[in-house]
Amino acid sequence: MEMVPSEENQFVSKEGVFWSCRQSIFDEMKKKISQIQNAAEEPRVLCIIQDTTCAKTVNERLTLNLPASTALSTFYKDVAQKAGYVNGTFDLVWGNTLDMKPLDHNSEMSLSESGFEPGGKRNFLQLTDKEGEQPKIASDESGAADSSGLDDSSQERFIGPLPRDATAGCSGDYSSPSYSYSSILNKSETGYVGLVNQAMTCYLNSLLQTLFMTPEFRNALYNWEFEESEEDPVTSIPYQLQRLFVLLQTSKKRAIETTDVTRSFGWDSSEAWQQHDIQELCRVMFDALEQKWKQTEQADLINQLYQGKLKDYVRCLECGYESWRIDTYLDIPLVIRPFGVSQAYGSVEEALQAFIQPETLDGPNQYFCERCKKKCDARKGLRFLHFPYLLTLQLKRFDFDYTTMHRIKLNDRMTFPEELDMSPFIDVEDEVSAAAAVAVVKSPQTESCTDSGAENEGSCHSDQMSNDFSTDDCVDEGICLDSTGSTERVLKPKSLLTFELFSVMVHSGSAAGGHYYACIKSFSDGQWYSFNDQHVSKITQDDIRKTHGGSSGNRGYYSSAFASSTNAYMLIYRLKDPSRNAKYLSVEDFPEHITSLVQKEKESEEQEKRQREIERNTCKIKLFCMHPVKLMMESKLEVHKDKTLREATEMAYKLMELEGVVALDCCRLVKYDEFHEYLERSYEGEEDTLMGLLLGGVKSSYMFDLLLETRRPEQVFQPYKPGEVMVKVHVVDLKSETIASPISVRAYLNQTITEFKQLIAQATGLSAETMRVVLERCYNDLRLLYVPNKTLKAEGFFRSNKVFIESSESTDHQVAFTDSVLWKLLDRHGNTIRLLVLLPEQSPGTLANRTLCQKVGDDSDVPFDGSNGNRKSVEAILEESTEKLKNLSLQQQQQQQQQQQQQGSSNSDSQKSSDASDFEHIESPTQEADSNSSLCVAADNRELENRIRATAGCSGGASSDPCEERSDSEVNNDRSTSSVDSDILSSSHSSDTLCNADSGPLQLANGLDSHSITSSRRSKAHEGKKETWDTAEEDSGTDSEYDDNGKSKAEAHYLYFRAEPCSQDDSSWDAQKCLVVHVDKRITLAAFKQNLEPYVGVTSTQFKVFRVYANNQEFESVRLNETLSSFSDDNKITIRLGRALKKGEYRVKVYQLLVNEAEPCKFLVDTVFAKGMTVRQSKEELLPQLKEQCKLDLTIDRVRLRKKTWKNPGTVFLDYHVYEEDISISSNWEVFLEVLNEPEKMKSMSQLAVLTRRWSPATMKLGPFQEVILESSSVEELKEKLSEMSVIPLENLDFAKGRGTFPCDISVLEIHQDLDWNPKVSTLNVWPLYICDDGAVVFYRDSTEEPMELSEDERNELMKKESSRLLKTGHRVSYSPRKEKALKIYIDGGPAKDPGQD
Repeated sequence: MEMVPSEENQFVSKEGVFWSCRQSIFDEMKKKISQIQNAAEEPRVLCIIQDTTCAKTVNERLTLNLPASTALSTFYKDVAQKAGYVNGTFDLVWGNTLDMKPLDHNSEMSLSESGFEPGGKRNFLQLTDKEGEQPKIASDESGAADSSGLDDSSQERFIGPLPRDATAGCSGDYSSPSYSYSSILNKSETGYVGLVNQAMTCYLNSLLQTLFMTPEFRNALYNWEFEESEEDPVTSIPYQLQRLFVLLQTSKKRAIETTDVTRSFGWDSSEAWQQHDIQELCRVMFDALEQKWKQTEQADLINQLYQGKLKDYVRCLECGYESWRIDTYLDIPLVIRPFGVSQAYGSVEEALQAFIQPETLDGPNQYFCERCKKKCDARKGLRFLHFPYLLTLQLKRFDFDYTTMHRIKLNDRMTFPEELDMSPFIDVEDEVSAAAAVAVVKSPQTESCTDSGAENEGSCHSDQMSNDFSTDDCVDEGICLDSTGSTERVLKPKSLLTFELFSVMVHSGSAAGGHYYACIKSFSDGQWYSFNDQHVSKITQDDIRKTHGGSSGNRGYYSSAFASSTNAYMLIYRLKDPSRNAKYLSVEDFPEHITSLVQKEKESEEQEKRQREIERNTCKIKLFCMHPVKLMMESKLEVHKDKTLREATEMAYKLMELEGVVALDCCRLVKYDEFHEYLERSYEGEEDTLMGLLLGGVKSSYMFDLLLETRRPEQVFQPYKPGEVMVKVHVVDLKSETIASPISVRAYLNQTITEFKQLIAQATGLSAETMRVVLERCYNDLRLLYVPNKTLKAEGFFRSNKVFIESSESTDHQVAFTDSVLWKLLDRHGNTIRLLVLLPEQSPGTLANRTLCQKVGDDSDVPFDGSNGNRKSVEAILEESTEKLKNLSLQQQQQQQQQQQQQGSSNSDSQKSSDASDFEHIESPTQEADSNSSLCVAADNRELENRIRATAGCSGGASSDPCEERSDSEVNNDRSTSSVDSDILSSSHSSDTLCNADSGPLQLANGLDSHSITSSRRSKAHEGKKETWDTAEEDSGTDSEYDDNGKSKAEAHYLYFRAEPCSQDDSSWDAQKCLVVHVDKRITLAAFKQNLEPYVGVTSTQFKVFRVYANNQEFESVRLNETLSSFSDDNKITIRLGRALKKGEYRVKVYQLLVNEAEPCKFLVDTVFAKGMTVRQSKEELLPQLKEQCKLDLTIDRVRLRKKTWKNPGTVFLDYHVYEEDISISSNWEVFLEVLNEPEKMKSMSQLAVLTRRWSPATMKLGPFQEVILESSSVEELKEKLSEMSVIPLENLDFAKGRGTFPCDISVLEIHQDLDWNPKVSTLNVWPLYICDDGAVVFYRDSTEEPMELSEDERNELMKKESSRLLKTGHRVSYSPRKEKALKIYIDGGPAKDPGQD
């Protein structure tokens, strides 16, 4: 047996080792199970914690379920771990009590001893700031340490580290699959302050942070002293930068604003929404600082720190003669990918080498040598003369793609070293004498602003010189370290040309836009930080390497498509020179003027902090008040938590403007629930209690409101106790059929119905014995409370309730509740709405014509006050309408009796009884006359609902036979003739057709006439059958208002309707034309129109109903079988005279097609087309309307109707086409009417109508449209017709289809090349033509005709004319991309106002 050494160096068998390990594992498992069982037996505490430290976290809830024995100190650690905060930087307070004292951080008391309730009960706590400071957010490292340091017991409680998504206040942190930072640290951890992004100012923030982290620039800015007597501090750019840097170094805030800096630039708020290039900003801001620093010690600061020099030379390769000039630069632009090359440079060193790589001028590009006096081969290039102390490299990632003609961003990988040796880029042939001969002269700049559009401005200055290098032997191979003459210049060896990287400005996004942030190394500790707007975090070298660009990982074939768009854009290096490398000025070393500035900013920040502390301790709650004059008012009460209730009441008193109206001692604040209109409680005896305690602390929102209650001096406030419910009691009077305004009663949910009745009896003075109580729980839910011992809670009472009570000795309580008068009255009350109806203009002279066909209506339920004056016009309508109705009533009653006799044995007994019941509610003419004389007296004592009566049959004393014998064509003709949608006041044609009692039947009492789809002829033919309607008619919104028996569907319900004249106070409309209508909203639109007939003066088929919305837009209501349920109180309705739609009818808008006019689409009239009508019938009906309304005298064979799609003319409708059979039609349909110069040539659907237009290149003009009728879809036929029409030989004729909507406008400068001329197809219905319907536009030309030769001036003039023409017609001229706004910094405080500027 194989043996192994044991711990005692004695050999034991492997089998023994195995069993020993197995036993130890079992023992450990038993121990763990025992611990879990013990933990399970121990009671646990459920804690729910609300984080109130930040607006973004106030809705977050942290849930912990801990053993009851957990100590408070351990509880704090668990909360810190789960919330992601540093322990000790926040407090925990109870959330459901008035005690705002925080729990002890260091207490070893258990949760159960500290007041926590175990056993599944929820313990609510709030996580708050500690001593006014926000909690510190734990880093990954600290979080890891915390979690690793937890003891076993905490691990067993399953409280693992759960880092919060988007750590508080850091929702905008940068993250992507290929780039991630460590957790965001606050200022106390990193020591740095962020900058707030105003909108799109990330480019500014990145540059400002880089300048701040540059010791030499920061110290020089601190040494500059602002003279307030010489300049306004608001417009001083150096001063605002100085303030910003002081705040970045000394502020305790997490981030500060940059609005003061941008204001000194002369920018307004709109500039914050402009994206700019960070290198462009750097150049422009340096120019502005140079302007501001003139004649100061800092006048040459930018040049000393950032300016370098290079030589631009051309050397003759034959004699060695060199022509050169010296340029200055502030940054070196490095190409990422050379033009025409697919491979990018791999590193900064490679790009620098390419930057100074000379090119050879040979062949046609030879250089003319001054010495050789001839063209010679030459070498042209750049040489660096010296480098600046701060070297700025711009990686040119933005380029232009000439294939797509768009800007692009190059995301190729380009590495850059942390230390860059620039010695290889100094050419040993450069001479000191060349540099010494150059005096770099900077011309004074007098502009009032610096901008990125100026030429050679601020970054490059040059002088041209020529020299013969064959006589020179001195070289300059160092850095210009001072501003003295070249003879005194200190030369540095190449070994000292080492630069260290300290700032990487990163761009994330595309050429169209993106986001900037900066990675900066601190010279204090060598740590790299990410400055991403307001967030500052530590990063590592790996994060810097990820900004090199290129793809992350190997993605194979698609690697270029997945290249990271986050990469370095600008790099800033500093020369490694211990003699010049500065350190940041500490606070102790600040100059005196900076120290005073620090003190000033500190005081300002302290004041802001105090104000913020006041805000944090201010309770903001919604306040209501029933003002005696202004009725219900609403405001927001802002009161400090340490103010007393008495002080808060005084503040609310002034806020609600009650001074002089109500005395202060007649006001009090009570707890109020606006949603339920419920007074929760009053605060008697708590006038000196702090508001923080009363409201439950300072919260972002409250679940309740406050009401400032008022009383009269002789009244006493009623106490409101918690647990009470409010009941609004309405007293119902059955005799007068009125419901009184509510009175408020407070009750308890445990009261019985008997006790509740006694309480109401005390408040109302009614008898409790005969009292009936009805609870309205919700809309249309009425419950009679009849069980004496049942409690209010069991009946469904809640915080706020509404009940109706009735106490009388009538017999109404003996019937079933749903059959009682009380129920009907309450049902009417709950469903009745108040509408304002505007009547149309009317005159007595035309009223008789309108009412010849007046339909009999039940006018007994349409009372008026009987007053005169401004209501006379409405009463005149009613009086004249009633007289007409009297004359017709007797005839209709006789007709109804004849119909009942004709039914005979075919009707069952039940039908007879049903018919008899229908006639019970029809009054005799005598009764009707009597009712008219007593409208005012009986106005309030009418029946609760109207009944809408319907009868059937022909009128005028004639039998129904003449109606039945009419042919289909006659019916169609009559229907089409009557469908003209015009004002029947002026249309004698419509009036004759509808109202001729001699030649045709009169309109019947139920609204049906011989022109209706449901005429007696059709009803008898389909007797006993149910009619169905197709989907198109239902969708059109003209559903029938009648049921299968021809009766009104509204007859199934008794629905309330009452109208009265409108007073001046009721409406902004003219009171003489306005009605106030109280109507049951369950009534159908058809029944509603029938009830309005007496007031409009015409039948319901002769007027239209328009609903008026809040913006005064009007929409017609056409669905007759729909109810008014969508209407609400005080909605407005306008009545307009005109033919209302019937079943199968559609309203149509007619436009005239004018193909050769500037505006080819002109509106003519609205009309009505009906299902089954032919196109010719619709034209016959339309022509008189056009003659009357549009003064167009047309003949039927010279007009054409055709389809209209937007502005495009489509299918030509032939005379024999039938609507809904051959032509689909819908509501609000639109058609074109086209006037023809000759009789219609379109006779068949196989023909094709094409609109053609000739293009003449020689004259640069387009001819008028001409229509071509094709018998087939053949291209040859089209060309033959065009050739015949234009006299162009067939072989020379070119054609092309127009593009876009009619009239397919195109510039004459583009038509010759842009259209697809002469497509290689034989038929028109294939690609690329797709001419399958009438109305297509075809251009044609003579291929032998040469275009006109235009000079540049003529072309420009023609381009202007074409642009103007096409813009007027609404057609797109050409694509014009949005111009990028130039970045400008105004050194005089702002841009000059140009009155002519948009």
